[in-house]
Formats: sequence, structure tokens, C-alpha cells
Amino acid sequence: MAEEEQYILAIDEGTTSARAIIFNHAGRIVATGQQEFEQIFPRAGWVEHNPVEIWEAVRAVVGQALSNAEINRHQLAAVGITNQRETTVVWDRETGEPVYNAIVWQDTRTQRICEELAGDEGPDRFKSICGLPLNTYFAGPKVRWILENVEGARQRAEEGGLLMGTMDTWVLWNLTGGLDGGVHVTDVTNASRTMLMNIETLQWDERMIEALGIPASMLPQIRSSSEVYGLGRKNGLLIDTPIAGILGDQQAATFGQACFEPGMAKNTYGTGCFMLQNTGTEPVFSKNGLLTTVCYKLGDRPAVYALEGSIAVAGSLVQWLRDSLKMVASAPESEALAASVDDNGGAYFVPAFSGLFAPYWRPDARGALVGLTRYVNRGHIARAVLESTAYQTREVLDAMNADSGVPLTELKVDGGMTANQLLMQFQADQLDVPVIRPVVAETTALGAAYAAGIAVGFWSGEQDVIDNWAEDTRWEPAAVPAERDRLYRNWKKAVQRTLNWVDEDVVE
Repeated sequence: MAEEEQYILAIDEGTTSARAIIFNHAGRIVATGQQEFEQIFPRAGWVEHNPVEIWEAVRAVVGQALSNAEINRHQLAAVGITNQRETTVVWDRETGEPVYNAIVWQDTRTQRICEELAGDEGPDRFKSICGLPLNTYFAGPKVRWILENVEGARQRAEEGGLLMGTMDTWVLWNLTGGLDGGVHVTDVTNASRTMLMNIETLQWDERMIEALGIPASMLPQIRSSSEVYGLGRKNGLLIDTPIAGILGDQQAATFGQACFEPGMAKNTYGTGCFMLQNTGTEPVFSKNGLLTTVCYKLGDRPAVYALEGSIAVAGSLVQWLRDSLKMVASAPESEALAASVDDNGGAYFVPAFSGLFAPYWRPDARGALVGLTRYVNRGHIARAVLESTAYQTREVLDAMNADSGVPLTELKVDGGMTANQLLMQFQADQLDVPVIRPVVAETTALGAAYAAGIAVGFWSGEQDVIDNWAEDTRWEPAAVPAERDRLYRNWKKAVQRTLNWVDEDVVE
């Protein structure tokens, strides 16, 4: 490689693994590193990660990527960070040690806190302030749970001794020195997932801080998604390298997909499934169960907002099929198994493992496999697993069309499950619009790379992103309308069977 060529490194701290990806100026992947970390399930409905293990994984994958690219930090123009968004860590500002494991976005232990805060006004009590319903998904209630349940945490926080953050903040603090001058910052996209930020002013909101009982001294500073936050320190591999971009993973994918015009949308198929639609520089408040979120903010320019449909379980259902039921040895095998039958055999799988997210927001729901007869075999169940992601996406798209009043004409897709041809064709059939995958399907890491590169002048702005984007595969809808409608109608019936499962006396 030519000595003078420069690259951008993206750190993608996801839900099941940490990855580092090096991109060139054309937005193509040069090298990657990846390492999975432990998923901790202490009780039903609880999901945790070890933040120290995550930081060690981040350091390891950065080393792998640099080694695989045969370059060093001098050829990196900047580093961008993208992350699983609502997963929350609280740590001691004097020791740098987490006071508890990170509580993951899927975790449902904060249900009672959310109900208590909702009171008589219901889950939308604070929606006009933060754009979000009261739900276990978001970061604020997780911090409150830690302060209420970890011995000494509340007092230590009141004394100013604890810091909190989503995983971008934890990674950045460690990258920039940790105890030795670590920068305590988050960006507007991640801050918009805490319930603590005012969605219009983009500042921490006093009313939310008070309602959730979180000392303001714990909170990171809110900055844009594209600016130099600090330089790499201590971690020798990235020393003196500008850390210059932060985007929550779904916003990063939206950016990487070049969804810069109001009305453009993308869907990411990962652990969960997340559809974002650009709504321009004014927040749009959903009437159909979607979230109002910040899409991105480049430096001093106005923030761009999005409507989001969040689905809790997509790829993780295939993992569950593999790891818990042992029905397949690898995730890709699920496609061949599903393709061994012509249809779902009447079986529907609603994966409400941590309640239902958009558009229902029903934490009382639990997973259900319905429509079973003796005819149903492993192939039908595998097919029902894949189809569930497409049905859930259609529900979100219907809500988005209703909110925006402008029907979507095509859907850009990315994420691991887009490798599944059977699912993507079924998705196009259910939506009745073309489904389009770009050449670089790693759009989450790519979006974070673009945000960092734009901040340091490596790329000039959104036009470079548009110019780099290229279509790889397009799936055109080919379903018979009556059959499409019948399948979806039965899916809606299946969803109803999952509701009201968790009673007051059910201990989770």
C-alpha cells in the first residue's frame, strides 16, 4: 500500500460483538476485525453485558483491523464510533470501574419504574418533551434502576462520584484516556435515546432529570455527530488519532445509506430490526406508535430528525433457533431449512421475547408459536422464524406511511439478514415495494466512518456519501395480492395471542 494513502477506522460496538472496519476514500472495506462478547441473562427478561469485556473487545478488534490492513495509526485520518444505543453503563469517575454490568436495550427489568412514572397519564406522558414513550427500551430508567438497586450507588451519584453513558460514551471515555483525562461526551443521536434529552432543544431537560431522579453530574456533554471530540490516548494503537464521529447504530446506517432527503428510509436487519425515515429539520411526533429521534447532526448545522420503527427481535430469533433449540448449526442454514418447504404450513412465530416494540409498545407480550398442526415440521418453523421479521417490518412501514402521509416507494436495506435471499424476496412481497441492498452492506460502520471523515475533511460532505453509494441487489415484489393479504391477516391474529401474558403475580 502506498505510504501516503489515508483511511478511516470505524468502531462498531454492537449488541453481540465489537467490530472495527477500515474504509478507503471510496467507502469500500479495506480490512475488519471482529470479536463476540458474552450475553448475560441473570433472570427471565434481564439482559446484561460486561462493560470491561466490551472495552477489551474493542481494543482487540482495532488491533486486528490495523494488522489485517497492514497499516498503522499514522494512516488513519480519523476514528468514528457507532454503538448499540440504549444499552447503559454507570461507572465510578475515580476508579473507572463499572458499578454494575451494562443493562442492555432488550432488558425489561425497568417495567415497574416505567409504570410508576406513567401514572394516570400513561406511557406517552413525556413524549412531547423527549419524543419517546415510557418503555423499558430506553436508557434513563436503566440508570434509575442501578441507582436504586446497587448498594451505595445512589449516595455515590449524589456526591458526584458516578458517570453514566450509552456505550459510545463508555468507549470514547476509555479511548481518550479514561481516568487520565477521558472525554465524557455523547452525541445527539444517542442522547435522544435516554428519555433525558429535550428533542427540540437538544439539551438535557431539567423536567426529565427530575422525573427520573438522575443527578445531572452523571450526564455526559451532548455534542454533534461529526466533530473532533478528542484524541486517542493510552491505547497505543490509536494514540493522537482524532475521534471525530459518533452515531447510534441505526442512525449510522441511515447516514451510510445516504438517506439525506425527507421521506427516504432504510431498514437494518440485525439483532433487532430498525426502520428510520428522514423527516427533515423538524421533529415529527408519531400518532401510530413510532419514535421521534435525532437522525444526525453535522457540526454546527441544524439537526436532522427521523421517525423510527423499532423491532426488538429479528436476527436474534435465528440465533435462538441455533443456540437454544439447536435446530440449525449456523444462522445461514436457516435459509436452506426454510426453503425446504413451500410455505409456512400455517405456522406463525411472534418473537415477543422482551415484549413487543413498535408499533404496539406492549411489554406484557411474550413470544408465541401459533397455528400448529401435525403437518408442521422443522422447515415450516424455520420459515415462520424468517417470515416474522418481514411481517414486523410491514407493520412498521404501515405506521410510517400513516404518519408521513407519503407512501414509501422503495426500501433500502442492510445488516446481516440481507444475505438471506428467501427473506428479502418475502419482504418485497409483503411490502409490495422494491427492496434494495447496497454494495457495502456494512452501512452502520460506514455511516460512523463518514461522520468522522467529514469532521476532518477526509470527505467533503453528504455528496461524497451519495456518490459512493451503489446498488448491489434489488428484489421486486412478485406476490399474489390475495395471498399476501391472507398471510398478513393471520400474522395480525397471531400477534393478538401474545398480549396480556405477563400478570402482576408473574415474577420475572
